[in-house]
Formats: sequence, C-alpha cells, structure tokens
Amino acid sequence: MKQNNIFYTFMKYSSLNVLGMIGLSCYILADTFFVARGLGVNGLTSLNLAIPIYSFIHGLGLMIGMGGSTRYSISKSTHRKNSSSAIFTQALQFTIILSLTLLVIGLFFSNDIARLLGSSDATHTMTNTYLKTILLFSPMFMLNNLFICFVRNDNNPKLSMYAMLIGSFSNVILDYILIFPLNMGIFGAVLATSIAPMISLMVLSLHFLKKKNSFVYIKSRLNIESIKDICILGISALITEVSSGIVMIIFNSIILSLLGNVGVAAYGILANIALVITSIFTGISQGVQPILSQNYGTSNKNNVRKIYSYGIITALICALITYIIIFTFSKPIVSIFNGEHNVALEWIAIRGMHIYFTAFFFTGVNIVTSIYFSSIDNPKLSFIISILRGFILIIPITLLLASLLGINGVWLSLPITEFIVSLIILYMFYSLHHKNK
Repeated sequence: MKQNNIFYTFMKYSSLNVLGMIGLSCYILADTFFVARGLGVNGLTSLNLAIPIYSFIHGLGLMIGMGGSTRYSISKSTHRKNSSSAIFTQALQFTIILSLTLLVIGLFFSNDIARLLGSSDATHTMTNTYLKTILLFSPMFMLNNLFICFVRNDNNPKLSMYAMLIGSFSNVILDYILIFPLNMGIFGAVLATSIAPMISLMVLSLHFLKKKNSFVYIKSRLNIESIKDICILGISALITEVSSGIVMIIFNSIILSLLGNVGVAAYGILANIALVITSIFTGISQGVQPILSQNYGTSNKNNVRKIYSYGIITALICALITYIIIFTFSKPIVSIFNGEHNVALEWIAIRGMHIYFTAFFFTGVNIVTSIYFSSIDNPKLSFIISILRGFILIIPITLLLASLLGINGVWLSLPITEFIVSLIILYMFYSLHHKNK
C-alpha cells in the first residue's frame, strides 16, 4: 500500500463500512419504529428488554469475524495462503458450534430468560416471542457477521457494504409488511429482522461465485490454540456489543424502578438511536482494521500512525455533527417513535437525549482506539479499553449516580464513563511513548 494513496484507501474502507454498519444497525431501529407505531409502549418495552440478547449474538459473531479476519489479514500480508484458509476454517467451525448452542438455548430456555430480563405480565409474551425467534436464527446472524468481516478483509469492502445495506433495507420492508398488512405483531418484527441476514449472506455469496475469494474452507479439526487466538483478537468487539446489552439491562432495571414502563420505553428510543450512532464509530474502526493489519503486517509504521489519526479525526467530526442534529431536532426525532403521543415519554426522552449523547465525543475515540490496538496485534490494551468502558466503570458509576441524582444520574453515567476511559487511553499512549524511547 503506497504512501500517497493511504488517505484514499482509508476513505474507501471507512466510508463503505460506515454506510454498511449504519444499515446493519437499522435492523433494530426499524423494529423500534414499527413496534412503537403498531404495538405502543408495551411493545417498545418488550423490544427493549430483548435487545441485549440480540447484542450478545451480534457480539459473538463480531468477535469471531473481527478476530479471525484480523489474523487472516496479517497472515495474508505475509503471503501465507494456506495459513489464511486455515484461519477462516477455524473461525467458521467455531461460529457454527456457538450458534447451534444458542439455537438450543432459545428452543428450551427463552421463557426463563425473558423473566430474568425483567418482563412483566403485560410484556412477557412479546418479550419471549422476540427472544425465542432471535436465538433460533442466531446461526444466520453470526455467519453473516463472520462473512462480512472476511469478505471486507479480502479486498472487497464494497460487497460487504452492499450486503449490510440490502439486508437492512429488506428488514425495513418486511417489518412494515409483517406488522401492519399481515398484522403479525412482535413476531412479524423479529421475523423480519431474522430474515435480513439470510438475504445479506446471499449477497456475500457473490464473492465466491465470482471466484474473488483468497480463502477457502479446508478439511481440518478445531484447534483450541487457533480459536483462542481468534477470540483474543476479537474480544474487544464482543465486549463492545455485549456491554451495550448489559448496560441496557442495568438501565432498564433502574429506570423501571424510577419511572416505570414509560421510562423504559423512553430509554428504548435513546438506546436504539445510540446503536445507530455507535455503528458509525464501529464502522470507522472496522473499516480501518484491514488496512491497519495489512500495514502492520508489512511493518509500515508510518502508515499505521496515519490511519489511526484519520480514524480519530473522523470519529470526532461525526460525533459533533450527530450531536448538533440530535440536540436541534430532539423533539421531532422522539415523536417518530411516540405513536401514542405520550407526553411523559416525550419529556423523559428529550431530556435524556441532551445529556446521554454527549458521551459520543469520547465514545468514538475509545472504540477506534480499541480496534486499533487489536489490529496491530496488541489485544491486551484493546481488552483493557473495552472492559473498562463495558463493565468495570459503567456499572458502579451508573448505580452511584442513579442513587444520588435519580434519572439524571442514569443519563450522566455514560458520558462520565467514556470521558474517564479517554483519559486512560491518553495515559496508555504516554506510557508506550516513554517505553519505546
């Protein structure tokens, strides 16, 4: 990769992947919109209670996809073709085993999981329906994430983008058809979401039908060391997704005790808009991962530094633009999801948006930096960043601030957590700089 075209390569990969990730995040956003319009507050609450499980499935697929494709890209840059195919094979086998396990869990335990997530008599049936269906289709979600990552790393980011966008667009159309004309309720919403990755996989199959693939499935047994390596490299992607689900569970529980179902429905609006905004940062980070790994594999440190700085600047610009839009148009944005014109829901959501979304000035930096360390084969620092923002800081900060400030403390907990993690990242780079002197 030549020095003079690295910015063009960055723009190509990051822009295509941002578009694709926004499309992918619209799986749940479309559900939120149509469920809110068709099923009201109880439907929106049920959806919000079930989304953490979707985040977990999505996160597992990304962990294997990002970890496997990162190792694949580093291996490919050293021209070890057999090793590249072996990495893909291990990732595929592991994905199939994990996803089938989740399918079995969905078949027998979705009812118990729905209760554990806090479903009430009014929301239990819908929550259980959403959970069971999502878990039964988990092989499709996870395989889709795996192939999106590998195809993107196999010099075909455009096809990955098309797959994500076409899958998302089909979800929006199916959501409308199944919920309204066919009157299938929450099952229609989750069925639409579950069909979308199957359509995306059909698009991705063109990479193999046109024989553009540099990797193939080879006969081999599952290797524990290889799986461990894939998981270590991809763990930050899993933590990012799973932590959002765990944070939602904690927020749901706290808000339920403070404001009841209306508060949870209001948070559902914020959380799902946040998924889209976070997908922009995830798109930037996943977009730069292949070119970071390739340049790292060829020891081009100058390009690695440039790519990382491009990613950080782009994330900050996107954070500023999205916050201005949300702050300016918060009322009409909330009204899109407030089909019942619930005044309490509108007031809670708008006030929450103005505080909660200040976090994204730091979130983008943290997500890009986490993937940066993973891409250059330093999973330890990537893991530290992810675990700090995903679990170690956010949980106690949320509980503390909620007890002191009520609902405003809940909204403040994410910005404060992300700010502290950004300070820790500055310290990491300071320490690395002095260590390398």
